[in-house]
Amino acid sequence: MPLDDDVRQLLDQLTDAPALSAGTVADARRNYDAAPRPEGDPIARVEDLTVPCAHGTVPVRLYASSDEAGLPVVVFFHGGGWVLSSVDGHDHVARRLARSTGALVISVDYRLAPEHPFPAAHDDCWAAVSWLAGHADEWGGDPTRIAVCGDSAGGNLAAGVALRARDEGLALALQALIYPCIVDDPSAYPSMRENATGLFLTADDMQWFWGHFVLPGDRRDGRAVPARAEHLTGVAPAFVQTAELVHGFVARWSLMHRAHEALDDLATALRAALT
Repeated sequence: MPLDDDVRQLLDQLTDAPALSAGTVADARRNYDAAPRPEGDPIARVEDLTVPCAHGTVPVRLYASSDEAGLPVVVFFHGGGWVLSSVDGHDHVARRLARSTGALVISVDYRLAPEHPFPAAHDDCWAAVSWLAGHADEWGGDPTRIAVCGDSAGGNLAAGVALRARDEGLALALQALIYPCIVDDPSAYPSMRENATGLFLTADDMQWFWGHFVLPGDRRDGRAVPARAEHLTGVAPAFVQTAELVHGFVARWSLMHRAHEALDDLATALRAALT
């Protein structure tokens, strides 16, 4: 199948770029942070806040396109292989979500691996969701209408949080999973082998990320590897977004124009679930 024209142009530009897993964690973070990003949408409210957790507090950033009270809530977990990015790195994505859904978007600045392997990131994301379920009204949100959303590694975290919410009796409206990393076995699907190289994110990169995020002894925990969950009965409904573009396209709409369609579909699913 021929590549989308925008994707081909991007891959041509990255021909000589080092693989994410080719150097150190510091190298990967520096290269990731230096990559161009779309300009963020102007919106009514942006605030840096914290929520309490077992180890102290978790930094979050609040986004809203209006000052209204009782807004539905989308808790967003950024991608980056559990190793890269931050609320700053995905600021443009959170802004677009807030503008396109009309929701109160809370982006979680969870702890990164390898300094903080699983369950640190999961626990931070759960702390944010569980706190908002009791306190979202303090920030202008509706604690009875909460969805979780994430791209890539953030999709993994959203799926893990949805499983925990089921187990702890917290009702979520939706888990919106954008090309989520939920399988750690590189031989699980033919596409993992057929598209292992040359398409931005490689199979080696993914194993590098997984190796930093979760220790072998924790790989059977569904909160770490959601595909290994014993069952999905009672878990919040899921909107799972994949496409025959390269990984990471949703955050790169200035480079890949079809990402606009994907963002529209995502916003439609979130609005419908949170009505």
